Formats: sequence, C-alpha cells, structure tokens
Amino acid sequence: MRFFRSYFLAFLIVLGIGLWMISGTLIEGGQGEGQGEQPLVEAVDGNDGPLRGFLETIGVIQPEEEAEAEVVAVVEEEQAPVQSVRIRGFQAQEMPVVVNLRGRTQANAVIASRAETNGTVQEVNFTKGQSVEAGDLLCTLDQGTRQVRLTTAEAQLEQARADLENNQQLRERGVAPANSGRQFEVALRSAEANYDEALAELERTEIHAEVSGIIQDPLATVGDSLSAGGECATIVQLDPMLFMGDIAEARVGTLAPGEEATITTVTGQEVTGTVRYVASRANEQTRTFAIEIEMANSDGAIRDGVTAEAVVQLPAIQAHLIPQSVLTLDAEGVMGVNAVEGDVVAFYPVQIVRDTREGVWVTGLPETTDIITVGQEYVQTGQTVTATREGEGA
Repeated sequence: MRFFRSYFLAFLIVLGIGLWMISGTLIEGGQGEGQGEQPLVEAVDGNDGPLRGFLETIGVIQPEEEAEAEVVAVVEEEQAPVQSVRIRGFQAQEMPVVVNLRGRTQANAVIASRAETNGTVQEVNFTKGQSVEAGDLLCTLDQGTRQVRLTTAEAQLEQARADLENNQQLRERGVAPANSGRQFEVALRSAEANYDEALAELERTEIHAEVSGIIQDPLATVGDSLSAGGECATIVQLDPMLFMGDIAEARVGTLAPGEEATITTVTGQEVTGTVRYVASRANEQTRTFAIEIEMANSDGAIRDGVTAEAVVQLPAIQAHLIPQSVLTLDAEGVMGVNAVEGDVVAFYPVQIVRDTREGVWVTGLPETTDIITVGQEYVQTGQTVTATREGEGA
C-alpha cells in the first residue's frame, strides 16, 4: 500500500511540473520578449486544442482574450503622454508685517478729588465737562471755627515771639537769669506748631485738582456735607489717552514696548501712539494678552470708551505673495504648493503670514520658485511633467 502511495505522489509532482512548464512560452533562437515568442501550449496542442481548454478551465493559463487585453493595457500605459501643467515664477520680496488690534480708548486715569476734613460744601468752582488744570480750586468747605482758631494761633505766635525777644534783651542787660530763655524758646515752638496746624486745617477746606483733565460725575453741590474722604469732583485725565486691546497668543511675541502704532476710532479720528505695555500673563478665558498704546490727546478730542482699531507696523520680512488658488494639501494634510524643479514636481510646505486682496503672503519657499498654477491637483511629488510657463504657448 505504501508503495502505491509513493508512486501516486510522484505522479502528481510530475504532472504539476508539466502543467507549469506548458503554461510558459517558447522562445526561438534570436528572438526575445515581444519578438515572436510563442506560448508552449500552442506549440504542443495548437491554438484551440483540448489541452489548452483544460488548462484555461483549471486556471493554469490565462484565456487568450484576457492575455491580449493585458498586453494592450501595458503598451498603452507605456505610451501615455506626460502630464502637462502651467507654471509661474515667484520671487521673494519684502512683506510689511502689520499687527491689527481691536479695542477701545480709555482715559489714562480717573481721579477723585476728596476732602481731607469734615465740612459743608460752600462753593463749587467748576461744572461737569469743564477742563481743569492741576492745582485749580474745585470746592470750598465752610470754614466754621477754623478761621477763628487760626487768628488765635497767630496772635499767640506773635506774643511768644515778643516774649522771647524781651527776655533776650533782659538777659543781655543782666537783669534776667542766663538760663531763663529756655522756657520762652519752648513756648515759641509750641505757638508755631499751633499756628501751622490751624493754618493746615483751614487750607483743608479748599479742595484742589491734583491732575489736569475733564470734570465728570460724581460732582458735589453747594450744601453737601462731606466727611474726610468724601468726593468733591471726579477728574478724567484724557491726556495722554490710551488704547486698550488684546493680542492673540500666537502673535504676542511680535510686539514690544516702544513700537509705533496708528489708532483709528469709529468716529474717524486718527492719531499715532506708542506701545507702552504688553501683558506677560494671558487672560484665562480668551487666551489673549492685554496691550496698552499711549497717544497724545492735548486737545481732549478723543473721548474715553470709544471703539477703535490699532495698526502696529513692524519691520518687513522676506516672503512670497502668491494666489490663494495655488495652495494645496499633501497626503498628510500639510498645506503647501506644488512646484517644478527641472521637469519634476516638488512639494513645499508653507505658512500663511498674511491674507490680502492681492493674494496670500507665505513663508517656506526658496527665493525663486516655479509654482504650478494649473494642474497642481493632478500631480504628485516626484512625478515628471511637461511645464509650460504662463504667457508661453497655448
């Protein structure tokens, strides 16, 4: 039994080798692929013999029609024309770097002029909306007994000076003891202190502007009773004026104090200013950084709280201005452009710096680049193409 099994296995092996060999081609001497080679099965059994049909049925060889179609497809692929594209040369140039900010105007300071003593408002020297200068008298409180106290202190001071002078004359004549002047000197210093205190208390009844600005609410009226710390008037300091805005975290590194800026308000006013502060900590909700721009406002024309825009002009950088239509994505989703080097397609990733009506400014390209403007979506990196420069030919 084992003997017959061995013969059967050997028969199957020989049969398999025969089928494999007969599925090949017969090449005559001096000929090669595409030069008249003949399938071996045709040499043995003809074009439509039973052996060929059997081999096609069991899948050892390919049907003649399919083989011819495959050969035709290979030939057509080899003869397919090279992809044609249009290109345009782009040269790096200086791009103005501009940072645009939105925000509002804000007074440099809002200061309350407060009473330093208790009293009833006797006089108010300004009305809301008026301009004041530092040192102007705003409100006067009722002096009450303060003037009487000052008059008394002044009389006591004059008496102390006279007493000290008389004692000095008596000591010089030897009538008064030499050490008697001490008590009169102490009395004089005490009288001077009382006078200074009475004078200061009287002066506190006058409330003066600490800064220049515009009078705003709250403003006291005659008859109001103010305690120490009570507000006589509120002064809005409009010169200098500030622009308050926010800058995105991606661009905060481009700005620094000292940069020049142009501010335009919704009311049509345009002034220049200087960046004076950039926050070092982001807003936790918006992830933006506060920025302050200081601008002159000597005439007070710019009001507090007006919506405005600021444009900060930074040093120019080298970039390319290209049409937005040439931008494409590679297989990994990276934005860039397809260019041609010689006659081969090359992909360059780019970063958009600024978007304008004329096109987009990008960085990441060689100084001079031939970018594909037509056909960029139908080519791949490394592909050979026929490039026609715009303006040349059809």
